[in-house]
Amino acid sequence: MKPHHTHKGPSQRQLRVGEQLRHIIAETMNRGHFHREALLDAGRVSVTEVRVTPDLKQAKVYVMSLGGVDMDTILPALNEEAHVFQKEIGRQQALKFTPKVHFVRDESFDEAQKIDELLRGVHLPENDEGEG
Repeated sequence: MKPHHTHKGPSQRQLRVGEQLRHIIAETMNRGHFHREALLDAGRVSVTEVRVTPDLKQAKVYVMSLGGVDMDTILPALNEEAHVFQKEIGRQQALKFTPKVHFVRDESFDEAQKIDELLRGVHLPENDEGEG
């Protein structure tokens, strides 16, 4: 009888493919050959992470602004131009299927900043014993 293993996180293959896709998508953004005016600032958007599904058919692309970029405008435009990224992935990667990409806002840095601000506001009681 085979032991039943549950995966807590992504496999090594998912992580490797996700990182390769992140580089391809970032390069494509920096080149900036888009037809939508909203994507003129795509070079000022950072691709922070790409998470692929276990079957490698879907890829969630986490992006954040490097400053001055309206993410509410650029996110829908990126998703409308997803075929450009998929075409480039298909050209550069030797995968059985080209993953369907979906862009989402990376809010992890905002969350980390909120936590940092909360921690800075916490005042720990001073330890007067044993000092000196």
